[in-house]
Amino acid sequence: MTDLGGSATTSDRGGTDRVDGADPVIVRTALSDGVPLPGTNGFAGILDGTLVRDVLGRRPLFVDRDDADRWSRTPTDLKRPRSLPAGRVLDADGERRVWSLPDPDPVDDLTALEEVGAAVRDRVRSVDSDGLAVAFSGGVDSGVVAAGVPEAPLYVAGFEGAHDVAAAREAAASMDRDLRVVELTHDDLTRAVPEIVAATGRRNPMDVAIALPLYLVGERAAADGYTRLAVGQGADELFGGYAKVVDPADDPRVDASTVRGARRETVATLPDQLERDVLALGAAGVEPVAPLLHDRIVSAALALPGHLLVADSERKVALRAAAEGLVPEHVRSANKKAVQYGTYVSRELDRLARQSGFKRRMDDHVGRYVADLCGEEYRTGDEA
Repeated sequence: MTDLGGSATTSDRGGTDRVDGADPVIVRTALSDGVPLPGTNGFAGILDGTLVRDVLGRRPLFVDRDDADRWSRTPTDLKRPRSLPAGRVLDADGERRVWSLPDPDPVDDLTALEEVGAAVRDRVRSVDSDGLAVAFSGGVDSGVVAAGVPEAPLYVAGFEGAHDVAAAREAAASMDRDLRVVELTHDDLTRAVPEIVAATGRRNPMDVAIALPLYLVGERAAADGYTRLAVGQGADELFGGYAKVVDPADDPRVDASTVRGARRETVATLPDQLERDVLALGAAGVEPVAPLLHDRIVSAALALPGHLLVADSERKVALRAAAEGLVPEHVRSANKKAVQYGTYVSRELDRLARQSGFKRRMDDHVGRYVADLCGEEYRTGDEA
């Protein structure tokens, strides 16, 4: 299975085993052998009285700050929730790290490309299409995911004229796929912002703007009768999709001086991002499915040499190579904006904030607007 979510459960550590995402036998072996990528799409839950969360945090897991015996897969079920960090366990002896992300030496080009290509094709074609829709923006990430489930409908969200909507329409037409456009309005944003904040505990404008298109696509897919939403999450982090990995030695946004080092920094952001996305989609009524985050793909991506991540400013070199024959050439080579910009959500949140009296000259004017929408007092650096 490649589902990232899981049913919300509040329990104590004395309860029965409940591990989402993996066979308990696999998790026990991974614990005893210290294997961080044992061949799953992530897992979290309780096993033999121990709370466990996989090395990339692909499934959320929360513990009550005041009662470590109380845990849940959603923060709203606990009085004072804190996230159990990825790769850690919590038992009667306390919390400790048991898995760290591997840092393998790069393999030769031929082996690297063969491993990535085989892993990507296998995992996207292994997705169960039952009750499945696909979040689709017309780029290579969502394109390869969609290619694995040819009968699933595609969904894209955006305001009128948004880049993602135009790209998705062109890509879906060339792939002969059913595309459903979620046309966003200001009313959608003002309604959804408090719902996302309540579900995720995130109040900062960046998290809210990223979660909004996902949430609204998930909501529409759920209304259409779909229970699961396939997403391309993880591709940018694993395969060098961010501008800051192109020339890291001269980019102040990363500490590393090499492409592989910068890529590793971006991979380290995945647990926090995935927690937000899984919670937002769960609140929208769908279970997220992320085939590009399977251990097999993660392992293959981590072994890539730097020039198969970025070459001559082209990003995601190995993933684009793997996509050859799966998607049309213009989809394989497409350059995309980040979702909050490609959908115009960040632009329109800024517009709404200014219309409501929160001018740009004010510090964190959109953050103040988010707090106002939620009926809360604004706090500097408000994260939770």
